[in-house]
Amino acid sequence: MKTSTSWFSRLFGVNWQQVQAKVRYRILILTLLPILLTLVSLVFITIYWNISYTGKQLFMKVKADLTVANNTLVAVQNTQEKQLELVQASWEFQNDFRNIDRNSKATRKQIEQFLAEKRQTLNLDFLRLVTVAEAAADPDLRLMLPQISDNAATSGLMVLAPTRLARINPALVDTAAIDLVETPRSQKPDKTVETRGMLSRSLLPIVDADGEVSWYLDGGILLNRDMRIVDHIRDLVYDKGTLPERSIGTVTIFLDNTRISTNVPLHFFPQDNQSRGRALGSLVSEEVKQKVLVQGQLWVDRAFVFNDWFISAYAPLEDIRGQRIGMIYTGFSESPFIHNYLLNIIELGTILMLVLLVSGLLVYRGAYSLLQPIERIHHVVKAVQSGRNLRIGSLGLERENELSNLAEQFDRMLDLLQRRNAQIQSAAEQLEVKVEERTRSLQEKTDELQRNVALLNETRQQLVTNEKLTALGELTAGIAHEINNPTAVILGNMELLKYELGDQAQDVEEEIDIVIQQVGRISTIIRSLLQYSRPGEFNAPLEMHQLTPIIEEMLVLVRHSIEKQQVVLNQELNASYPIQVNRPQLLQVLINLVVNAAHAMDGQGRIWIRTYDWVVAGEPIGVKIEVEDEGKGIPEEQLGRIFDPFYTTRKDGTGLGLSLSYGIIKRIGGTIDVTSTLGKGTIFTIGLYHKAKEDQINLPYEGLHFSGGVDKKMPG
Repeated sequence: MKTSTSWFSRLFGVNWQQVQAKVRYRILILTLLPILLTLVSLVFITIYWNISYTGKQLFMKVKADLTVANNTLVAVQNTQEKQLELVQASWEFQNDFRNIDRNSKATRKQIEQFLAEKRQTLNLDFLRLVTVAEAAADPDLRLMLPQISDNAATSGLMVLAPTRLARINPALVDTAAIDLVETPRSQKPDKTVETRGMLSRSLLPIVDADGEVSWYLDGGILLNRDMRIVDHIRDLVYDKGTLPERSIGTVTIFLDNTRISTNVPLHFFPQDNQSRGRALGSLVSEEVKQKVLVQGQLWVDRAFVFNDWFISAYAPLEDIRGQRIGMIYTGFSESPFIHNYLLNIIELGTILMLVLLVSGLLVYRGAYSLLQPIERIHHVVKAVQSGRNLRIGSLGLERENELSNLAEQFDRMLDLLQRRNAQIQSAAEQLEVKVEERTRSLQEKTDELQRNVALLNETRQQLVTNEKLTALGELTAGIAHEINNPTAVILGNMELLKYELGDQAQDVEEEIDIVIQQVGRISTIIRSLLQYSRPGEFNAPLEMHQLTPIIEEMLVLVRHSIEKQQVVLNQELNASYPIQVNRPQLLQVLINLVVNAAHAMDGQGRIWIRTYDWVVAGEPIGVKIEVEDEGKGIPEEQLGRIFDPFYTTRKDGTGLGLSLSYGIIKRIGGTIDVTSTLGKGTIFTIGLYHKAKEDQINLPYEGLHFSGGVDKKMPG
């Protein structure tokens, strides 16, 4: 309290003895003290939160970034293995490899020329074919041989001296050489140039016709001066917007304690004609080297990187023997975070002083204006207690002021006491009316809430469907891409097998044709997957068409599919209004619906195809198409899933027909109504506008109507 009073005295220029005698100053102190304590506490809490929580978040982020970098490095080695497997599986390599024993020198020269072309195509630094004897004689490859199991490729890191690099490719020697740079907070280097090279190397055994391994494919990249990996990781984890302004995210691969691949700049903020450059050949700080390289531990802390402090994470790199050969690093500059932290403290302190000053002035003025009316009310109360008939009257305040209202109420108190009972009764009646009104209002709110809950559930279901379709689109695109390559290899090898077997192929011709047929089925499914996952690539131009010729063409196309079935197609083609569609895509939709209708009736029954103009408010806006069958119908629990991709009740179906049909109709702004009754049949109704609404943005199921009965519809 002594501190507060001295501060108050200095601020307002009065003695504490004078303040103590005046209520207004007491009110001022009592009002400002909680505000001051609250604001000061807020400052200290903010400082503590920034130091502890923000610091932890930064270290957690950089540790996660390091995990991404490690996984990327592993992914590079996995990619190398797949590249070698693709080279080994290629027709050119297999064709030459079969002849390598007949004409070893000429054939091996052809293979080496082929591998040289593949090395450039695959962005590898070396790719060569070595015999088992050569691999056993090579001390570096000899380390990888024990790790090969089941004739699968193996990969790992290794460090080679210049002489060993030259045995692989003489050009690697010059690329690997890096001049060392003296770096603050690191040991002085004992040499001027790092001549060793760090390789990411993969070895794939080649099995001959007898099932024996007689050759190896040896390929990989030299990490020295190779900036592709570190730049890819930097772009992945430190994209624009992930760090504060002027903060720099960096990634580095070390050979021992030397940066051999990095995007740490030589000049963080270059001036004039300076280039930003890269700090190749610079060294890691001594404390990081001791903990990571010597002790083999993970470093997640502040670290001095080249010429500035960074929030850093280091992890040791091990070669194929399990020995530590270097480090991988991720980090970002610390100074922008400190700058933002100090700026926040200054801004918070400034706001604190302004709030305190404004609060003091307002409380002081309020206390002064408050006490004068209170003193007058106090005198009148004492007079009334003594039996005098006085009133407070006007206090010179606004009518809405609480003290003015209090004075007015006090003056009227005696008069109001006489009418107390009447007021109580009136208040009771008003209370009953209000209770009824509130009850009615509550019931209306309850009904509205139930409607909103139902709408929320529908919206949630649509959002879930959106999420599924988005994820499924990405998944199917990836699956289609990955399956196309092996199916092409299978078809090529089957053709090669028939060619190699010659007349003997007749013995297994049926099996070969079955394989080719099934691969063709896979290709068909892949095209459907791609059409579903990348609808934008399959968009076709829209043109004005009359609907009847398209229906007639569809009937010709489906007649072959259902000619062996006892299905009767009934036509009621009355549409005359032209529509803007893509003819082949609309044919695909109609064929899907008619074929599905035939399957729903087990190939026996009647199908109605009706067309008529779509008229709204007396004006035609498009046409409608109905496809009705008298099949077994769709159960209500399945009706909401028929447009889900891959959902089908047929053993030989893909579940993509209705999904693709819906996508085609949706992209031109059309609608699909589905009504079904168990035991009676199903009706699909397509609505197509005169002019396609390609520019509208629809939800994935907007425009769809599902129902369990013919006469019952749900809004789309």
